[in-house]
Amino acid sequence: MDERAFARAAEEYAVRLYSVAYRLLGSRADAEDAVQRALLKAFEARESYAPRWAISTWLYRVLTNVCIDELRRRRRAPPEPLPRGRPGHAVERVDLTRALASVPREARVLLALHYVNGLSYRELATIRGISVNTVKSQLARGKAILKQALEE
Repeated sequence: MDERAFARAAEEYAVRLYSVAYRLLGSRADAEDAVQRALLKAFEARESYAPRWAISTWLYRVLTNVCIDELRRRRRAPPEPLPRGRPGHAVERVDLTRALASVPREARVLLALHYVNGLSYRELATIRGISVNTVKSQLARGKAILKQALEE
């Protein structure tokens, strides 16, 4: 893939990549950083891109790997306290962030890709390198854990 084609793809998918990264990482700055790192990695590896893959599939795969690396790094670092506030939008966002943190990493990735970007089970399976049945079970498990965490 030449530089011009890569630049067009990066521009076309940047907002969608950011949405996934934000859902996974919960921070605008971290999401922006993750997208930049993912695009840089993809750019550096653009010669290895195989046209049999949809460009979006390839970019989502690179991005989710970057986000998973960040989540692993965070697990080793001491957690930051979550902000307190009056009931309302900010508190609801904190509740969702806490609830999402209780969902296993792979299920969280799949939830973000499926519900934020509307990717199909087959696309998710390709992006993550797993079977469609595994995608279905991981999504069901993630939704159940998320629901339980939000009810608590």
